[in-house]
Amino acid sequence: MKSTSSDAHKYSVILPTYNERKNLPIVVWLLARVFRENKLDWEIIVVDDASPDGTQEVARQLAKLYGEDKIVLKPRPGKLGLGTAYIYGLDFCTGDFVIIMDADFSHHPKFIPQFISLQKTHNLDIVTGTRYRSNAIPHLPEAMPGGVHGWDLKRKLVSRGANFLASTVLSPGVSDLTGSFRLYRLPVLQHIITVTQSKGYVFQMEMMVRAKAFGYSIGEVPITFVDRIYGESKLGANEIVSYAKGIWTLFASV
Repeated sequence: MKSTSSDAHKYSVILPTYNERKNLPIVVWLLARVFRENKLDWEIIVVDDASPDGTQEVARQLAKLYGEDKIVLKPRPGKLGLGTAYIYGLDFCTGDFVIIMDADFSHHPKFIPQFISLQKTHNLDIVTGTRYRSNAIPHLPEAMPGGVHGWDLKRKLVSRGANFLASTVLSPGVSDLTGSFRLYRLPVLQHIITVTQSKGYVFQMEMMVRAKAFGYSIGEVPITFVDRIYGESKLGANEIVSYAKGIWTLFASV
C-alpha cells in the first residue's frame, strides 16, 4: 500500500518506563502531536519494568485511545535496567528509524523534527541530542542553544565533568555522551547493541563510543533538558561510580 505520508519512513519510539503513570500520557500526547503534524508514520513501544504505580494500565488505556498499532505495551517481570530495556524494545520495532528517549518528559518531543531534518540533510546513521552545544546545526534556523533546566549547580557540574572526562579519555566526537535522546537507523542500532556490554546509564556512553569505532556517521541537535516533572530521579551514587568504571573499561577495550 502506498503511504500517504510526506515521509515514507516509519519511526519507532522506545520508551522505557518505571513508575511513570503521571508522565506517560503527557509524553505520548506530545509525541503523537509531533508525528501527526509532520505527517509521519509512527509507533511507541512502552517497555515497562513491572511498575507498581499503574503505569501499565495507563499504557493500555493509551493503546485504546491511539490504537494498538501506535501504542505497543511490552512489559517485563521486574526492574532490569535501562540498557536491557532498549534491547528488549528493539525486538518489537517495525520502523526504519528508532528514537530512544526518556518517558519522564525531560526530553521534549518538539526536537524530533530537527533530528529527522538533520538526518535527511546529511544521510546520517545517528542523530543525538546535546545539552552542551549551541551551534551543532547552524543550517537549521529553528535550532536553539542546548541547555539544562531544573538542576542545581552541583548536578550541572557533575554532568559537565562526566562528559569532559569521557570526551578527554575516549574522544567520541560528540559533546554529550550521557544524553539519552537519540535517533538511529534501525540496522545501525541493532548492530551496535549486539556488541554493547554496559548496563544502566553507562549504556548510552558506550553506544556512542562503539558507533564512532564502527565509522557510523553521527550528528548533533541542541536540546533543552528539563528535570523530570513527576517522580524522583533514578540517578544515584551507584550510577556515578559505574560511569567512571565504564570510561576506563571502554578506554581499555575499544
